[in-house]
Amino acid sequence: MRLNPYLMFDGQCEAAFKFYEQCFGGKLEAMLPYSDSPECGDIPPESRDRIMHACLVIDGQKLMGSDTTPQYPHEGIKGCSVTLNVDSIAEAERLFNALSENGSVMMTLEKTFWAVRFGMCTDRFGVPWMINCEKDQ
Repeated sequence: MRLNPYLMFDGQCEAAFKFYEQCFGGKLEAMLPYSDSPECGDIPPESRDRIMHACLVIDGQKLMGSDTTPQYPHEGIKGCSVTLNVDSIAEAERLFNALSENGSVMMTLEKTFWAVRFGMCTDRFGVPWMINCEKDQ
């Protein structure tokens, strides 16, 4: 079994996934707009350029997402965070700084009793992240 986060956006999916591709590396496998769907007649014309499905593969793991449409209004991401476990303090700092830029910091990246670095932020697209580095390799 694999758990794959699926993120919902309000018209920012393409920009978010291009940013995540730069930030995390990996390969953007899919970026499909609603206009490419055989069902696009059900989508209002102003929403057809929104992303129906995006998939970024990072070290064999998938981060997926899409934009909402007017039928299903975006309510933000609530009650969960995407956690990144990294092997070095330098990588934790790099990711935390990139993800928190133009976003917000809930907990600064710092030493805790369980990790050499842990921090929480929400990126500029509204996605909550936890960065965890248990020990510096």
